[in-house]
Amino acid sequence: MTVIESPMAGKILEILVEAGQSVAEDDEVIILEAIKMENPVYAPENGVVKEVKVTIGQQVAEGEVLMVLE
Repeated sequence: MTVIESPMAGKILEILVEAGQSVAEDDEVIILEAIKMENPVYAPENGVVKEVKVTIGQQVAEGEVLMVLE
């Protein structure tokens, strides 16, 4: 199991994958708005999305778990 954490504090703009979807290493999975810029968050490895722990518009802290892969 792998967790994807927020690289910085910000707001979730887009969630590009859903539970059950396969992802490849370096696929964009979430778009995070921070410092008035859109910052993509990438899958660290190949896997299947087990759980998305955030919603669009949610404020997140640096290091907060965004998604779980298996």
